[in-house]
Amino acid sequence: MYTHFFRFSEPPFSITPDPAFLYLSPHHHEALAHLLYGTGESGGFVQLTGEVGTGKTTVIRTLLEQQMPEVDVALILNPRQTTTEFLQSICDELAVAYPDPGSPKQLVDALNRHLLATHAAGRRTVLIIDEAQNLSEDLLEQVRLLTNLETSKQKLLRIMLIGQPELDELLARPGLRQLAQRITARFHLAALSSDETAAYIAHRLRVVGGEPDLFDARSVRTIYRYSGGIPRLINVICDRALLAAYSAGSRDVTTDMVREAARSTAPRMRDEPGAPARVFRRSLPWVPGVALAGMLLVAWVWRAAPGDDAASPPDIAAASVHEPGPAPPKQASALERTTPGSAAPQLRMATGLSSLSATGSEQGSGTGGATPVEQVRGAGTNAGWFDVLPPLGDQVGMLLGMWDTGIRVPAERPVCEAITDYRLRCLRDKGDWRTLARYGRPAILTLIGPDGVRRHALLRSLAGPRATIATADGWQEIERDALDRLWNGDFLIVWRPEGSSAVLGPGDSGPEVAWLRRSLADATGEPVPGDDPATYDDELQSRVEAFQRAQGLTVDGRVGEKTRIVLLRALGPGTGPMLARTAEGG
Repeated sequence: MYTHFFRFSEPPFSITPDPAFLYLSPHHHEALAHLLYGTGESGGFVQLTGEVGTGKTTVIRTLLEQQMPEVDVALILNPRQTTTEFLQSICDELAVAYPDPGSPKQLVDALNRHLLATHAAGRRTVLIIDEAQNLSEDLLEQVRLLTNLETSKQKLLRIMLIGQPELDELLARPGLRQLAQRITARFHLAALSSDETAAYIAHRLRVVGGEPDLFDARSVRTIYRYSGGIPRLINVICDRALLAAYSAGSRDVTTDMVREAARSTAPRMRDEPGAPARVFRRSLPWVPGVALAGMLLVAWVWRAAPGDDAASPPDIAAASVHEPGPAPPKQASALERTTPGSAAPQLRMATGLSSLSATGSEQGSGTGGATPVEQVRGAGTNAGWFDVLPPLGDQVGMLLGMWDTGIRVPAERPVCEAITDYRLRCLRDKGDWRTLARYGRPAILTLIGPDGVRRHALLRSLAGPRATIATADGWQEIERDALDRLWNGDFLIVWRPEGSSAVLGPGDSGPEVAWLRRSLADATGEPVPGDDPATYDDELQSRVEAFQRAQGLTVDGRVGEKTRIVLLRALGPGTGPMLARTAEGG
């Protein structure tokens, strides 16, 4: 409808997997390289995963358009079949004659004869199974058996499993370990970063002869925030925004049009980017100094409420973390990860937090402190702050950057598990402003918007009736009441224990008990008591109970995660970044 109006040769944001529109981000380029590897002489068993809409099928279509004169491909798009139907589909794709109806053995025998003949003729055969997460265990066992078709030196059938992240969970089942062990190359296709989203939109506009800057920078940031960098969602939002501009007779696509397009298309897009909760497992490349080449997928899953002093770090999923570009700093730091076996080691926390830095000049030092007032945007009741909250992953990156800008996270591990290597821990809890003040650490709050949308806000300080949170435009001071109306009480903090984070109680002994005794004395201004400072005796239990009572904690005489955090806060800023506040702020 709007094609002629904008002078496009065809619609630029169709959701069909057209290889002509493929934008080769570093992720997509490497995904294609993995598939091409799977078609080669040494290719074996390749697995490609990615969230819905990240472009897996487009990469497959692009592979099929490559010049591969010596390769025969069987593409299975619907794996929800019986074993016999599955084998028949493969034979049909390769033009293999078989008895009808044929038994699985007859079909495998026919396929084997065909593969031996093509191998003798110098040809290679590749089986590509899309939506492989829908394969039954019986079919996966049949796939494993197909890998047994081989000569004394070479596999006769190269297999590619393409699917959503559930494929990993499927292959992790004990009964499928033989199949999983045969996979020789794995790659996870992540969503696009903010910079890549801008390049992706401009690329598609160029393909159809449009102006690459039809969407301005602010509109692109809005598209990224609502889509999470998922190409299919980017296409849907851009298509609807162009339709809105056409309907208004405007050749300028405004941010309001983009926002309304996202909301009218699918209200769920207003959730954090990458809404499906996934555990971070995959490896993605990073190229420092240029556009982001890696995305970190983490999961944010609030578990059932823990006990008052229980240790219960949350899992983390589905938010993208990316590096700020060279423009004035408005984004969070990035968590980077690398492909197994690549030259780059593991994952690090990028520097460059700038106006979103943790603590001003002492960023990453772990000493906390307030950022100068000039770095904080307009205090007051600006109602637009909710719409410019950064993606959850960005906020996680900022929160970790407050503790250490050099954090490295192994590729296979969730963030809250991996940061234990840096003696950091996550705590998820539910409470109110007094709870936050009691812990005294920057926190990520869970907000529920007026229309039920779940968002998150990184809280850096409380000052009387105002709170300072991170937005896409920098740190912003807002009325605490406005935040309070949306906050459901859930929050996450990061903290660093002295020694382990084990629960201490009566009868325990050792250096941690001695530390506890000294720390209580320092926090309360009282002398260190006891003849044996390294033993948790009745006198120390009484002091712990008194401290818990004074701090509003559950009084049980045992020192668990929450009591440790409050005690560390009482010891001062030398224990890590603090939640800056005034007396009124608590």
